[in-house]
Formats: sequence, C-alpha cells, structure tokens
Amino acid sequence: MSEQFTGVKPVEERHRIDIGRLEEFLKAQLEGLRGPLQLEQFKGGQSNPTYRVTAGGKRYALRRKPPGKLLPSAHAVEREYKVIKALHGVGFPVPRPYLLCEDDSVIGTAFYVMDCVEGRVLWDQSLPGMSRAERRAIWEELNRVIALLHSVDYKAVGLEDFGRAGSYIERQVGRWSKQYLASETEKIEAMDKLIAWLPKNVPATGETTIVHGDYRLDNTVFHPTEAKMLAVLDWELSTLGDPLADFSYHCMSWHIPPGKFRGIEGLPLEELGIPGEREYVEMYFKRTGRKGVSPSVWDYYMAYNLFRIAAICQGIAKRVVEGTAASEHARDAGARARPLAELGWAQVEKILKRAA
Repeated sequence: MSEQFTGVKPVEERHRIDIGRLEEFLKAQLEGLRGPLQLEQFKGGQSNPTYRVTAGGKRYALRRKPPGKLLPSAHAVEREYKVIKALHGVGFPVPRPYLLCEDDSVIGTAFYVMDCVEGRVLWDQSLPGMSRAERRAIWEELNRVIALLHSVDYKAVGLEDFGRAGSYIERQVGRWSKQYLASETEKIEAMDKLIAWLPKNVPATGETTIVHGDYRLDNTVFHPTEAKMLAVLDWELSTLGDPLADFSYHCMSWHIPPGKFRGIEGLPLEELGIPGEREYVEMYFKRTGRKGVSPSVWDYYMAYNLFRIAAICQGIAKRVVEGTAASEHARDAGARARPLAELGWAQVEKILKRAA
C-alpha cells in the first residue's frame, strides 16, 4: 500500500468548500446528520476530488466535479451516482449512496454523498507483505467481482438508458480519440497510429453489459483482514458496453511493467501466488459462461485499452498544465501517456506480424 496515495490530507486550497453552506445543505437532506462537519480530502484519485466528511461520529464520502473548464462528458458524477444506486439495490459491493446534488450554488460543482467504506485500498498489485495464499485470494476475489458485474441484468436494475447497446468499441475509440486530441500537449507517434488503425480493425462483438471502465485493484476497498471486497469505487467511466473490453482493461496488469503503470508484467507470479494471465482469463470465462477469443482478438483488446488509458493520462497531463488536476501526483500520471501508447502499438505489431 502506497502512503502517498492512501488516506486523507487537509483540503487543498483550490478544492476548498464552504463548510457552513455544505453543513446547512446536508442537515436538510440527510436524516440524523449532526454537525459540526469536519472535511478532509482523500489523497488518491486523479479526476474527481473526493472528501471524507465526518459529522456526529459518522463518516461519509463526498465526490464532486473539479472546478474549472472541463472536457465534454468528463467528470460525470451524476452517472456515477446513478450506477452506484442501481447496483447497491441488488447487493453488488458498492458504497451506500445517499444523495446527488446538481445545484452548483451549494459547493460550486455537482456532487454526491455516499458511505465512507472503511477497509484496505491496495495500491501495489504485487501485494507486498502477504503470503502466497493471501495474494491468490485477493486476485480470486477481483475476478469474482468483475464476473459478477458482467452478469448483472442492466434492464432489471433500471439502467437500460445508461448507454447504447452495440458498437461499443467504435464509439469508445471515437470518444477517446477526440478527448486525446483535445488534450494533446505534444505529438505522440504511437497514439496517431492507434487512432488511425483501431477503428478500421474492430473485432465482431455483440454482447452488452454494465461495464465499470476503470476496474483495477486500487479502485476497490477490501475488508480489513479478509479477502472480501467491500466496495468498487470510481464509476465515472461506467456505461453499457462490451464486457470483454472491460475485463481486458483489467487484464492489462499482465502487460505493463510495474514501473510504467501499476502492472505486474515480469514479476515472478508463481512464486508470489498470483495467477498468470491465461489462468485468470479462464477463471473469468468459466464464471461468466462466455467463450474464449483468439490471440489476435485479445491483442486488439489490449491495444485498445492501452490506447484508452494513454488518452486518460494525456487528459491528466493537460489538466496539470491548466492547474485543474485533482491529485498532487497527477504530473507523474500524465507523463505515462507516451509509454502506454507505445505499449499499445506494440500489441498491434504482434497482430500484424501474426497476420503476415
């Protein structure tokens, strides 16, 4: 667990909130809330500033859009609240949602309030300090929960209008290409190649489920002592889409070295007790009843997801330049756009070599 990302800190000056106004609003909306409020800011997170609100011995989490000029469709806290509310209703591990406020006059931007789930946020995917059995159990639970998400009937939970069925990859490539170009601070040849190649080579897919969009270890909260997931966090990128695109994003860990982004490529997985990629993928297919895909289709998903996260990192880099990035570690994240894009293009080169 990384101390630089874990826990809370005093609220940054640029993310300050009128506590008196917030307290007045929450007391009117949340039954049983007693002041005075204490406000702290979580260290982690690059996108939407998140706060721990303490009042009368109870803790809540408040997540808001950042101040300043924002990219179109970015920082969608309203969508986060909608999907969390729907999933909480069927027992999926998410924090209990309390309210959504879209009135900018309260704290300056839209926000929502949910339970502050107490537990472990594990940042290092190699899980240092754990036994082989403990590591294995954590990764098994990660697999179980994403398989569970992709098995939820989105129509039955009221999310039929949460996105569009079909053409998910095409729409995502188009969206992230636009977001990347709107955030471009320097030319990255690998990104230009991916923007040109990906939309012309989309594999045929037909299934639609709820997708998280950023499912990874450090966007979850585990029980303090057990390998039990208490909550999946950060639903900003969730929508209706291709479950294999969502799952393969999670599987990028096996393709990224630890130093470039939170990956496990090159680590002694057997020694650590962490399943290899092939075994992990088979676990998911068995849990969901889905059929496997060819190596070239899997490589396409990897290239697409590396492109997508590179575009996200480029957006962070742009916000650093503009002074709106939510995390003090945003500069480091923004610098990863180029190496991630290059890893993505390397996946495409594997496909081209296989086809030659």
